[in-house]
Amino acid sequence: MNVDLIIKSKWIAPVDSKESLIIDHAIVINNKKIVALCPHKEATDKFITSNIIELDNHILIPGLINAHCHAPMTLLRGIADDLPLEDWLNKKIWPLEEKFISQEFVEDGAELAIAEMILSGTTCFADMYFYPDCVAKKAIDSNMRVQLACPVLDFPTIWAQSADEYIQKTITIHDNYRNSELISVAFGPHAPYTVSDAPLKKIGALAEELDIPIHIHVHETEKEISDSMKEFGCRPLRRLSNLRLVSPRLNCVHATQLNEGEIELIAESGSNIVHCPASNMKLASGICNVSHLIKNDTNVCLGTDGAASNNELNLLKEARLASLLAKISSQDASSLPAHKTLEVMTINGARALGLEASIGSLEVGKLADITAISFEAVNTMPVNNPLSQVVYSANSTQVTHVWIGGRMVLRDRSLETIDMNAIKDKAKCWQHRFEQG
Repeated sequence: MNVDLIIKSKWIAPVDSKESLIIDHAIVINNKKIVALCPHKEATDKFITSNIIELDNHILIPGLINAHCHAPMTLLRGIADDLPLEDWLNKKIWPLEEKFISQEFVEDGAELAIAEMILSGTTCFADMYFYPDCVAKKAIDSNMRVQLACPVLDFPTIWAQSADEYIQKTITIHDNYRNSELISVAFGPHAPYTVSDAPLKKIGALAEELDIPIHIHVHETEKEISDSMKEFGCRPLRRLSNLRLVSPRLNCVHATQLNEGEIELIAESGSNIVHCPASNMKLASGICNVSHLIKNDTNVCLGTDGAASNNELNLLKEARLASLLAKISSQDASSLPAHKTLEVMTINGARALGLEASIGSLEVGKLADITAISFEAVNTMPVNNPLSQVVYSANSTQVTHVWIGGRMVLRDRSLETIDMNAIKDKAKCWQHRFEQG
């Protein structure tokens, strides 16, 4: 059988139901999909190709899935540091966005973010930002996979004037990308405190009709909880439940303020938690109770949030932080072990985005979204436990190759679909604009 590509590697972590690690195997790819995982010799005996890549001291893992990001905000990196969330938003971020946001800002910021994510092994991200069609354009140009969590707010912005207009624009974008292999769409109501009941009800009904996710910041800070109690007489998650939004299609971003009953509600409903440890810590928002959520069989995945509150889009770092935070907050060193953490940053993200049938694990029939990590650096030697090295030792600079749908987008640390010099120049231009005010 003729195939497009054979990748031979020392180790492969498929992230399948067996929690397996296979040695001296190859991934065989044809027409964008994985057609076989087999020993090296079997791959070359059974399949014919002129394109064989040998990675002698690498591990192949599924492409990482960043389940929450604001990609264009990469241009605001470091501009509003060391502030609590309310001041960060109201005194810094929203005024800057009001002054500078444009389609050019979104395209340049998204391209910079996509480059950073590919270089650290991410192959798919969920993005919540204005002009999502501009983010989609840059994703397609880069051969990057993205779910556009199109924002919905009660108040006007440069992108829309009312909640109804935001919702209608989301539907239009969904229709435009209905058949896209790289782009999917979700509703992205910003937060319970920025979206009123009527739009939330409408979003719930439309999401059910269109069979797409709902992506919302919720239970991020103590103040959000107390404000909701004063205004609505209940906590935000209970309000969302009363509006019938709490379901398997709901992605709860941050969720640092969950009580026992809410953890049970999320588990019973099948809702997903998007854990953003670095951003939560940096904004002093709180710690998500990942250990308890996972014990209750909740699907927990990872997000970086935006670079304005992280300040990088490195999912390997988020995974390490998530595992270590789970251990210290639960006082249990066995909490969120390496194999489970690998699931959190791959297949669990795919489930949250409704894409688990096509990505998130290295299995025959799935799209070939693959990240290769080298263990040749001293910080990952000796390789006593490859899965442990991925989670606790490897740096993003050890990501050497990345494939999305079988197409190589990173080769030996060199971007194949993005002009790195051009995006660096654009970033410097934006820096000068911010300096000039």
